Parts: sequence; C-alpha cells; structure tokens
Amino acid sequence: MKNIATHRNIGISAHIDSGKTTLTERILYFTKRIHAIHEVRGKDGVGATMDSMELERERGITIQSAATFASWTHTKSGEADTINIIDTPGHVDFTIEVERSLRVLDGAILVLTGVEGVQSQSITVDRQMRRYKVPRVVFVNKCDRSGANPLRVAVMLKEKLNHKPCVMQIPIGLEDQLKGVVDLIEMKAYYFEGENGDDMIEKDIPEELQAQAQEYREKLIDCCADYCDEIMEKAMEGEYMDIDKALIKSTIRKATISLEITPVFMGSAHKNIGVQKLLDGVIDYLPNPTEVENKALDVDNNEAEVILKSEDNEPLVCYAFKLVNDRYGQLTYIRVYQGTIKKGDAIVNMATGKKVSVGRLVRMHADEMVDITEAGAGDIVALFGIDCASGTTFTDGKSHYNMTSMHVPNPVIELVIEAKNRDDLENLSKALNRFTKEDPTFQVEVDKESGQTIIKGMGELHLDVYIERMRREYKVDVQTGAPQVAYRETITRESKFEYTHKKQTGGSGQFAKVLGIMRPMAVEGDSEKVYNFVNSVVGGRIPKEYIPSCDKGFQSCMEAGSLIGFPVVGIEMEVTDGAFHPVDSSDMAFQIAARMGFREAFEKAGAQILEPIMKVEIQTPTEFQGSVVGNVSQRRGNIVGTSEELGMTTITAEVPLSEMFGYATDLRSMTQGKAEFTMEFCKYAPVPRNIQEELIKKYGDKARARA
Repeated sequence: MKNIATHRNIGISAHIDSGKTTLTERILYFTKRIHAIHEVRGKDGVGATMDSMELERERGITIQSAATFASWTHTKSGEADTINIIDTPGHVDFTIEVERSLRVLDGAILVLTGVEGVQSQSITVDRQMRRYKVPRVVFVNKCDRSGANPLRVAVMLKEKLNHKPCVMQIPIGLEDQLKGVVDLIEMKAYYFEGENGDDMIEKDIPEELQAQAQEYREKLIDCCADYCDEIMEKAMEGEYMDIDKALIKSTIRKATISLEITPVFMGSAHKNIGVQKLLDGVIDYLPNPTEVENKALDVDNNEAEVILKSEDNEPLVCYAFKLVNDRYGQLTYIRVYQGTIKKGDAIVNMATGKKVSVGRLVRMHADEMVDITEAGAGDIVALFGIDCASGTTFTDGKSHYNMTSMHVPNPVIELVIEAKNRDDLENLSKALNRFTKEDPTFQVEVDKESGQTIIKGMGELHLDVYIERMRREYKVDVQTGAPQVAYRETITRESKFEYTHKKQTGGSGQFAKVLGIMRPMAVEGDSEKVYNFVNSVVGGRIPKEYIPSCDKGFQSCMEAGSLIGFPVVGIEMEVTDGAFHPVDSSDMAFQIAARMGFREAFEKAGAQILEPIMKVEIQTPTEFQGSVVGNVSQRRGNIVGTSEELGMTTITAEVPLSEMFGYATDLRSMTQGKAEFTMEFCKYAPVPRNIQEELIKKYGDKARARA
C-alpha cells in the first residue's frame, strides 16, 4: 500500500526561455529517471527528454505539456518520495496547456531568471496559479548569467506579483563565479561538484558570506514569526540561531500551502547548481494530495459541492484533463482524486452516462508509456483507447460527481485555410477533428456564406504550429488566407423599437407586435456574448409562453451584427409592451418580430466595432529603444510603461491585434535580431472612426461580390 504523504504532483511553469525544460531534465537526471543530460538546443541533436515532439526539438520551445514521474530521496531525512511532474510551455499561445496542468496539480515550481526576474508571462502564469489556488515555490534560475541578482528577483516577487517571498538560500558567488548556495535553515554552505554536479558537498559558510547569511537568516525567521508564536518569541528575544529546524520547516510548509508565503530557492539548472536542494524544498514545502482541498459537484443533489477525500478505499472519481490522439488511438491523461482505478474496471463517463472498460492503464514518461495494473488517489496516469472529451469526469458508478471545468480563454485570431489538393480533404478533416478535440483553444468553423474553413487560436505561433503539424503528421499541404481579427460589434446609446409582424396567406396568418428598449452594457475584458434580457410586460399584453420567443429572437441577432457580420456584445434588451392575436400569433411570429425590432434598434443605437487589444511586452537593448517605441506608435499602440536595467529596456504597450501581424519580423530587422516580445489578450476597445468605415466598406463590397 503506497504512502500518499510521500506523494507530490507538481508543475513547472514560467516565462519563455526561463529554463523550465532544462530544469526538468536535471530533475530527471538527479532522480535517476534518465542517465544522460541532453540540452534543449544541444549540439548532439537529441533534445531534452520532455520535448518529445519533433517540432519542439527543432524550434527549441515546449508546445505541449509533458508528464513524467520520478522518485527522490530527501538529502537530509532520507525519506523516499514519488513526484509526478508536468513541464508546461511558456508561450502565451499555448496557455491552455498551463491551464489544464494547473487544474490537476497540487503544487508548482515557478521558474524566474536571475537577470530579468518577473516578466510578462510570469505574471500570467502566476494569475493561473492563483485561479486554481496552487501553492508554489520559486526557483531563481540562470544565476550563472551576467547581471544575475536573485535577491533582487525576490523583491520583484513582492512588487510585481504581490507575493510574500521567503528567501531560503543565498548564492555563493554569482555570474561565472557561482559555486553553490547557503541554506539559511541549516546555516551551511552547499557546493555541487562532480561531472554533472552529482556530489552535493556540505561545508561551513565562507567567512565573506557570514554577515549576509546572518542578515537573511533573520529575515527568514521574521517571515516565519507571523505564523508561529513560538518563533515570534524567540525572534523578539534575538535568538535567531536557537530555533528548532523542524519547527521552522513546518511553519513555512503551513504558510506555503495556505498561499501566504512563497519560498525562494536559487541556482543554475544549466550548470547543475541548486537542483537537489530545490527537490528537497518540493518535498518539504509543497503539499501532498491529502493537504489540498478538491471539490466536486454532486449531480444527484442539485450540484451541491462535495469535498473529495484522497483515499484509495473511497468511490472512484477521476478527471480527464488532456487528450492526445495518435495513430494508435486516443490517450487520455487523468488525475485520480479519490478511489482506485484498475485495468479491466468498468468506469462511467459522467458527461454521457456510458460505461467504458479500462483496457490499458499507463504511467507517462514524456512520450514513453509504462504499463501499470492499478492507480490510486493522487496519481496522474493515462488511459488508452477511451473516447471522451477534455474535462470529462469518470466515476465507478457508485457516486455521481462532476469536477468543475477548467478556464478556457477565447481565441483572438482566425485564419482561412484550404487544402491545395482535393484528395487531401479527408486528411485535413481528420487533422482538424483531432486538434480541436485535443486543444479547446483551437477552434474550427465553416463560414455559412462563403463556405470557407476558418481556424481560430491564441496567436500566430499557435496556428503556425498546427498548420506545420498538418503537413508533417497528415501530409496535408494547406494554403492560408490573411489572418482575420476577432472583431465584435456593440452599441453606444439607448434606442427604442416597435415592430409589428403581420402576414396573411390563406388560412391562419402570422401576427406579433413587440415594443421595447435596447441599451448598452459594459463589455468587461474578454467576456463574450454579454447579453441581458429584461421582461417588463404587464397585463398579459404578450402571453407568457411567447416571452422566451422574444428572447430567442434577440439572441439569434447577437450571433452576427449588421456592421461587419461579427458577434454582438454588450446589449440589454427590455421588452416593455406588445400585442398578440389569439389565432395568428405563434412562437415563430414573435421570434421574427423580435429579430426585426432588434435590427431596427441596432441601426439607431450608434453601433460601433470593437477590436481586441493585446498587452505587448518588448525587451530590447536600450540603443534601439527609440525606433521600437516609434514603431509601436505607428501601429496605433499606447505605451503603458518602460523600465531599464543593465542595458536592456522593457517596454509595455497596448496595441490592437490587427496591427501586430508580422511584427516579429519587423522587430528583428529593427534591432539586429536582439529584441524579443510577448503578447497576450488584454481587452476589447472601439476602433477609430476611419478604420470602422473602412471595415464596413470592405464587408459591403464582399457581400455585393457574393450576391
């Protein structure tokens, strides 16, 4: 029987190029899961273990989250622990991979670099961790790089992410002089020697670091004092060195799990420094499955919240958080929350109510499978050959629970695609079906009027990767149209409507009259389809059974506005009066009257086009700052802030997505390839008048051409 207290489910998340995959590679090496280290862009061409997709190895980025498992023996206590690890992408385009991983994890390592510290994507990842209440430890990586200052990064945690950092170590040397770390609880120096830093050697703290170690030890104790009276008393008496180590650790553990403090570790994954101490920290401070509160909804009891127990003898509840379809069938990654799942078991898909049989149960190590016969509470495993959607809950049929779903952001960019050869249509259809099933942020629709296939995603890179995968995995050569921005339409002022629908054609006719008011509502962030229906009809002027028909009619108009045919948002429709005919009125008649009333009011309500605005963060050498800022302004961008450090300037701006196509190429040519940028969706905002007129004209020309 496994001991669940020695079990950890952790994710490794960070900004692009912070060294997540390199760190995971070192963790696998030190836990003896692999016997040789391969770099992300290594000269040997093998690539990191967790970047198993050919595209990932070529581009040197992580595209899909990858799961693995390892066993770590604590360097001090000697306790053996099992760690399930998920390595996630850093690019905002693959944000769903981070969302779905954090949904099922109990703890996380947030990797920051010693030079740049907290960056734009670090903020996004931190927000995702807060959404799922995931406790985290911070690893300040790349302390061997020029300009690294991990203690300044700890301050940035407080300023930019509003964390309460608890510095656990100080570095011994920095940049190319980095030798090891000083542990502020043990008050010992640790050096990492041997070919790959395998030998962790404990020594006394060097003379020149004694004062700094003393200063940060006191800060560590002061940080703990807020959560433990005994430590508070010792600190007030100035007895900073005379405190039980186990008490300090248990206090930090409790405060980390309750999301009150964030322990900060440091080192260099590339130089194999500090990784073993970080693994000890994962065991010491991140929760085991029993210490995290996981809730489900009881379908039999009006979806009342139920707290799940991480115990093997409870009824089974597990959650499918990721799907991978390949030529052998569907691989479904699941997290077991309670109960046990065995090979050959019959489990119930809560979405469809169907029973399915567990044919093959595996543990994943990147893209390799290790067959197992059973898995218990807290395990992250995969099922083979079971058809389900991402976000499905499975039970053993004894309980009818559903897990809450994960947050899926809305796509911000769309592209028209078509197969170059008609013979490839079948394969294109297979590819699109597979990718939409695997990735909820990748969406496909067919334009009703033009019949064109449109793919939607989180950014240019996101769609690029899928088009490249269609070519490689399905041998489909596709051609793409110009990228299309996901515009929205809304109104700016209140307007009244009154519409009577009359039709008489032998026998019973059609009659419905609707009066009311259309008014604008605030469109917050990316909240789609903001619509509200108010029924103010009194005295039965419109019979009760026809009120939903009015609502239905209005909602059907929200799907495409009259300006440029994009969805309408931010509208409240109030029906105040109307009339009906005992014979001629019908559900259809009131739907038509509502639709026509909506169109009439929309024209008078100061209709306006909204466009997605992206938050763009550009890091450029200071010498190119002028031309980069000038170029952002040309793209209708609004500079929100700039900061300068060590010859690098970070520019934060809000820029319309429509102006960001091809920006990567322009930025490279402006800065001799030295600058980089990230962008993520920020909000919807009105387009300038001249651009609105241009868009309306284009839409009109297209409609006329089709006619």
